[in-house]
Amino acid sequence: MASTRVTSRSTLWRNRDFVKLWAGQTVSLAGSQVTTLALPLTAVLLLRATPVQAGLLYAAQFAPFLVLTLFAGVLVDRMRRRPILIAADLGRALLLGLIPLFAWLGWLRFTHLVVVAFLAGCLTVFFHLAYQAFLPTLLGRDHLTEGNGHLAASESAAEIGGPGLGGVLVQLLSAPFALGADALSFLVSALSLASLRTCESLPQRRADRRLLADIRAGFRVTFGSPYLRALLGEAAIFNFFENGMLTVFVVYAIRTLHLSPLVYGAIFVVGSAGGLLGAVLTGAAARRFGVGRTMVAAAALSSSAVVPVPLAGGPPALTVAVLAFSFFLRGAGVTGTNVHAVSLRQALTPDHLLGRMNASYRTISYGAIPLGALTGGALGQWLGLRPALFVLASGIFFTWLWLRFSPIATLRELPSQQTIPAILAAAASEPEPVPEPAEPLAV
Repeated sequence: MASTRVTSRSTLWRNRDFVKLWAGQTVSLAGSQVTTLALPLTAVLLLRATPVQAGLLYAAQFAPFLVLTLFAGVLVDRMRRRPILIAADLGRALLLGLIPLFAWLGWLRFTHLVVVAFLAGCLTVFFHLAYQAFLPTLLGRDHLTEGNGHLAASESAAEIGGPGLGGVLVQLLSAPFALGADALSFLVSALSLASLRTCESLPQRRADRRLLADIRAGFRVTFGSPYLRALLGEAAIFNFFENGMLTVFVVYAIRTLHLSPLVYGAIFVVGSAGGLLGAVLTGAAARRFGVGRTMVAAAALSSSAVVPVPLAGGPPALTVAVLAFSFFLRGAGVTGTNVHAVSLRQALTPDHLLGRMNASYRTISYGAIPLGALTGGALGQWLGLRPALFVLASGIFFTWLWLRFSPIATLRELPSQQTIPAILAAAASEPEPVPEPAEPLAV
C-alpha cells in the first residue's frame, strides 16, 4: 500500500488520511470541551466541591504529565504511534463512560471523579506524545505549519461548539450525564485512526539502549536549543498561572457571579471563537511580519487578555461582556502562539527524537498545570476568590517576555534542523536507528 504522505504538488485536503485524522480529531475535541465544562461543574454543582477540591480535581487531570511523560516519551519512540493513539482513545471512552453510569446508580463520589480524571490523564499523555510524533510521518515536515494550522482551527471550531453543547447538556441532563458525549467522541476518533492507511515504520531498538539514557536524550535536545528553552519557559509559567486562575474561576463564576451553566459555557464559546480567528490569521501574519514577531505579539495578547477577569462585576450583562471579551482575546493569542510553537518544535527535532523531546517538554510545561491548579485552589480558599484571581492574573501578564527576549523574536520563517547547530549537536550523540521496512499497520 503506497503512503498517502503529502507531496509538494498536493494539498492537505487531497490527503485522505489527513482528512480522516482531522475529522476524527474535530469530533473528539468537541467532546473533550464538553468534559472541560461538565467535569468541574459535576464537582461544584452536584458534589458541592470547595476551591481546594476543585484544584485537586483539576490537578488530577494533568498530574500524569508530571509523573508519566518521560517514561511515555521513551515508549512512543520505541513503538509505532498509531496503535498507541487508538488504545488511548478507547481507554478514555471507557473511563468517562463510568461517570454517568455511577451517577445513574447513585454511586458517584468526588473520589470517583479524581480517579477517572487521573487515569484518563495518563492515557492523554500517551495520546499527545504519540500524536505530535505521528503527524510528521503523516504530512512530511514541509506541511507541518499548514497541518497544525488546520488542526488548530479545527480545535478552535470544536471549542466553539463544545462548551455551548456542554452548557446545554448540563442544563438539560445534568453535568455527569453530559460526560457521555465525550466518551462517544473518543470512539469516533478511534475509528478514524483505525481507518488510516499511511505507512509507519517500527523503530529499530538498539541493544545498548537504556531508559535513563533515552530520557536524557530528550532533555538534551530540549535544553540544548535557546529556541526550545524559550518556548518551554513561556509555556510552563503561563500554564501554571492560567490553570490556577481557571480553577478559581469556575467556583467564582458559579457561586459569586451566579452564572448559569449555559452562560458559563457561552463565555468559553466566545473564547474559542477568538481561538479560531487566531488560527486563521496567524499564518498570514507570519508571512507578512515574520514568525518571531507574530509569536511575540500573540503571546503578549494572551498574557494581557486575562487582566480584566477579576475586574468583572456589576450588572450581569456588563459582567458577561467583560468576561467574553477577555476570553476572546485570550483564545486568539494562545492559538496564534501555539500553531507556530508546535511547528517549530516539530521542525527542529529529528524524527527518532520527537517522542522524547515532546516528553521532556511536556513534563515541565504540562507538569506546571497540576501545580498551578493546586496553588490556585489554595489561594482561593485562603485569600478569597477574587483576590486569588488578581494574584494569578498578575503572574500571567509577564510570561510573553520569555519569547520577546529570545532568538525566536528575530525569526523570519520557520527554521530547519540544518540551520540550528545546537539541535544538531544534541542529536549527534543519539544515532538515528535504522527502521524496519514501512508497512501498513494492522490493528
